[in-house]
Amino acid sequence: MHKQTHSLPALISFFIPGLGQLIKGHVLKGIFIWIFGGILTFFFWWTFIIPFILWAWNVYDAYNS
Repeated sequence: MHKQTHSLPALISFFIPGLGQLIKGHVLKGIFIWIFGGILTFFFWWTFIIPFILWAWNVYDAYNS
């Protein structure tokens, strides 16, 4: 079975994290990314690695889920 990917939601999530998940109908996941991502970015902005990992996962998830 071929797994369908969605490049448009991934592109949108590249610029606005969580919006790609909302477009695909994963409302709770999109809201989770906004809330959890905002909290982690607020507390760990100085590391740059934690917000980057969350952002990269967001784009990957929007493309593959």
